[in-house]
Amino acid sequence: MGRLLSRIICISRSRASRSRSVSPPNGCSPFRNPGGLSRVWGSGLSRAPWFLSGARTFSSGTGSGRESIEYDVVIVGAGPAGLSAAIRLKQLCRERDLDLSVCVVEKGAEVGAHILSGNVFEPRALNELLPDWRNEEAPVDVPVLSDKFWYLTKDRTFALPCPFNNRGNYVISLSQLTRWMGVKAEELGVEIYPGFAAGEVLYDSNDNVVGVGTNDMGISKDGSKKETFQHGVELKGKLTLLAEGCRGSLSEKIISKYNLRGKVQAQHQTYALGIKEVWEIDESKHEPGAVLHTLGWPLDHKTYGGSFVYHMKDRQVSIGLVIALNYQNPYLNPYEEFQKFKHHPAIKSLLEGGTVIQYGARTLNEGGFQSIPYPVFPGGAIVGCSAGFLNVPKIKGTHTAMKSGMLAAEAAFSVLSEGSSMVVYYDFLRKSWIWEELKKARNYRPAFEFGLLPGLAISGLEHYIFKGRLPFTLKHGKPDHKATNVAKLHTPIEYPRADGILSFDVPTSLHRSNTNHEHDQPAHLQLRDPTIPELVNLPEYAGPESRYCPARVYEYVPDENGVLKLQINAQNCLHCKACDIKDPQQNIEWTVPEGGGGPGYSVM
Repeated sequence: MGRLLSRIICISRSRASRSRSVSPPNGCSPFRNPGGLSRVWGSGLSRAPWFLSGARTFSSGTGSGRESIEYDVVIVGAGPAGLSAAIRLKQLCRERDLDLSVCVVEKGAEVGAHILSGNVFEPRALNELLPDWRNEEAPVDVPVLSDKFWYLTKDRTFALPCPFNNRGNYVISLSQLTRWMGVKAEELGVEIYPGFAAGEVLYDSNDNVVGVGTNDMGISKDGSKKETFQHGVELKGKLTLLAEGCRGSLSEKIISKYNLRGKVQAQHQTYALGIKEVWEIDESKHEPGAVLHTLGWPLDHKTYGGSFVYHMKDRQVSIGLVIALNYQNPYLNPYEEFQKFKHHPAIKSLLEGGTVIQYGARTLNEGGFQSIPYPVFPGGAIVGCSAGFLNVPKIKGTHTAMKSGMLAAEAAFSVLSEGSSMVVYYDFLRKSWIWEELKKARNYRPAFEFGLLPGLAISGLEHYIFKGRLPFTLKHGKPDHKATNVAKLHTPIEYPRADGILSFDVPTSLHRSNTNHEHDQPAHLQLRDPTIPELVNLPEYAGPESRYCPARVYEYVPDENGVLKLQINAQNCLHCKACDIKDPQQNIEWTVPEGGGGPGYSVM
């Protein structure tokens, strides 16, 4: 029996035991993991006990060799959107006296392990979802006290009018907030299973989505089964909600299969890569609640992006650089640009004497309103950053992701309790403040297709004069992978060597990300055509995958004849998805590795 099925049975037995005020059954050892979420591990029981909820059933004859478990709602991804959906569903169950089984499956080793964001948090959706959060020890306790916006040259700073209006917002660790939300979801009866990667969408004979399948465990690099082999599990749901985050692998398959962009004439999605560190700095320099955003150096005027510095609590500072992935120069290295940024005099003086606690990277959607796909598919819906609800001028997407999860939950509850259609989710979205907010912000990002200064001028007019009411909608430029120029049009960029004080090499940073994968497993980064790196990417684009990846997953190394060949170090992967987006030939497919692999963020 697989680990997931054993764990589900064990949790159910443990809950039933607690309801009868007796000790958990033998073989089920509850413990609290590093994220603070209680977990119960299974003992390999052979059948489901009689007291399991009637809304969830187990079967073993699926024909695939995998166990099958049925729920009312299966949610993929324990991030802000997925957990908000789960919480809202269970709240509605309590309000209407109806019991629906809700399962959340998460590829990270624990809830929050793969969550990375700035994050200046707007609590609007949290106020709606859990109004009493201030009294329930939510890790949202550092209000924004100052808000600055600078333009940087190599050695100087110039203050600009601040357009962000962060009054009432908070500087937080989003990974810690999701852990707290996970606890709240479990208190309501949601079943959360971290460490299990959903690698497959399940369909019925009519092409309706009926759930997801988790990856098999214990397969070696050559595809053979190791002694530890265990089949994955089919998690079947009457409805499936995909909340995988930006560029979710299953979500992208669903968007393509059902032509969800074409259905509403949505433009392609456009992305950025955010690279971040958390530092512990000298107390005399620490200003809890201080927020700083910059644009300009080290990026040129043709490359959209900027930096952030957020003062959290406990002398911690979150610092990062965000670079749009439609940059043209194949020699640009986002990781090295970030290292260079920290040497700006205004940033260097803040960090000197400090210590790096954690490092990470993640892509984010920047397409906004005009890139939102039709979010409903037969059998479920796409929520959060998998659909792309980030507000670019606010530099915020958590509140909109949470709200989308809540709206999807309300639609799902309506389907399961009243027999309505998930189409109402799209109706709910268009009538919500998400739609209003993103529509007003729709022209900011594409304005910068004309360059930095024209972009500032257009976005300034939109923000201060027209307030989002321009009578037209700007279009995005080329998709990010097509924006990359051939190498002969550019000069190689020489980056300074890391000093080990402010700037660091990739292996040092990777160690701080707590990234870990089982080495002996099939590579989850797959080349559609293994000849393209040597025949196209290297000669024409100078091997850009060796630079756009912030974890040195891709390296060109000489073979025994001195010929450069692409080597994929999949164990380094931060799950940022940059390769899936930026590869010029779209030759890299990011798939989920064995569950539990990847980064282990705790303060991001």
